Amino acid sequence: MSNYEHTIIARQDTSISQIKQIKEKYSDLILKNKGNIVQTQEWGLMNLSYLIKKNKKGNYIHFKIECDGSLIRKLEKNSGRPISILTDLQGPKLRVGSFQNSEGVILKTNSNFVLDLSKEKGSEERVSFPHPELYEHLKIGQNSYINDGHLKLKITENKNNKINTKVISPGKITNNKGVNLPDLKFTLPAITEKDESDIEFALKNNVDWIALSFVQHANDILNLKKRIDGKASVIAKLEKPSALKDLDNIIKVADGIMIARGDLGIEVPLETVPVLQKKIIRNCRRSAKPSIVATQMLESMITSPIPTRAESSDVATAVYDGADAVMLSAETAIGRFPLRTVETMNRIISEVENDAHYSNIIDLNYKKEDINSSDAIVIAAKGISSMASIKAIVTYTTSGSTTYRLAKQRPPSPILSITPSKSVARQSCLVWGVHSVINEEKIPETKIAEESAKIAIREKIAEVDDQLIITAGIPFGTVGSTNSIRLIKINKEYG
Repeated sequence: MSNYEHTIIARQDTSISQIKQIKEKYSDLILKNKGNIVQTQEWGLMNLSYLIKKNKKGNYIHFKIECDGSLIRKLEKNSGRPISILTDLQGPKLRVGSFQNSEGVILKTNSNFVLDLSKEKGSEERVSFPHPELYEHLKIGQNSYINDGHLKLKITENKNNKINTKVISPGKITNNKGVNLPDLKFTLPAITEKDESDIEFALKNNVDWIALSFVQHANDILNLKKRIDGKASVIAKLEKPSALKDLDNIIKVADGIMIARGDLGIEVPLETVPVLQKKIIRNCRRSAKPSIVATQMLESMITSPIPTRAESSDVATAVYDGADAVMLSAETAIGRFPLRTVETMNRIISEVENDAHYSNIIDLNYKKEDINSSDAIVIAAKGISSMASIKAIVTYTTSGSTTYRLAKQRPPSPILSITPSKSVARQSCLVWGVHSVINEEKIPETKIAEESAKIAIREKIAEVDDQLIITAGIPFGTVGSTNSIRLIKINKEYG
């Protein structure tokens, strides 16, 4: 049994009695499949980041559940919508042990603090640092950062498996906090023994994405891909300076990128992080690879009901840069105001994407040599949707490539991605602006317009007299062959 969180968004006009029925329906499904309901929350009517089936708002119902991973697929089938599952591998993350006081301890400036191999719980004088392979490589004068850099320790002595340090930047340290050693010249393996076990679990439960932590070279991604043999897509988490030196190759072989700013901001000069973020997102968009900006987005909301103005600007900047997703961490994992944090981030995203200047800021500039035929088609589709009243741009895709290429253009119309592949539909949930539909039936080329109209009406994205743009490859169904664009008006015959 593992812990999961599952959110259902009901239409904005859903009645109280209907919400009750939805809760009962999903609760019964969970319990019948030997799952446990830890908590059920009604978050109420909240704004959506984008229009879903003509709804600007939705009624959010949130479940915290314990279950076997297979139950997620049953929930997916029941809801009729693809659900994307991401497994985040811990990687060679260095952590301290636990403390006698479960709330941790406060370290004061210039105080002495010891890192050692003892299994005893820590105190204000010491804590376990269970990584014996590193001790001989740690030198006097090197810095150690704990909890994403909130604490800074300088090594003063390394003797008898005890690392004596002096507290430079004070603060609170709690159980199992991460440790960064940017001065350490020692490379740990990209995939640990624990990762191997977690990969096995992830594949057994049919996850869609596996995020590899502390990627340093493109070969780290290739080795993981060889290990999983196409059973999931891979996200490269950028947290090390060495990864930035091999950035182009990493983006080329990875299926997506996560900018993990907590560790990255310690490993590289702090002032370079905003520049690197823009560069990474820009390169991801040019390569049609989804990007995620993570860590310390609304950090102050761990303890405060409102964020700082700087944090609001930070989230907005990531959206203006063209990130596909912005990710909360401690704010919702251990924060006091998880719901309010989600609401706040949602409002910021919506405000930015409704900005009249957003489309101009987000536009990509191309070199002619960088544009292939598929790019030309999706650029044309965006252009038409910007000038005409288009309800949706329909992509027929086998691999997801066309959908990803269109998404990077940030068109003003929703993207209706139709695919025969369940895995492509699920993975597309991570991509900006995509409403993915699984259609396993083979559609004749002569019926593309008719079927597109039917699916758009069924999904409540469009109705009779609305216009759609359709992109597809001819011959139909051939991977990487998007070469046609068509503008149709939905008439009664199609509907």
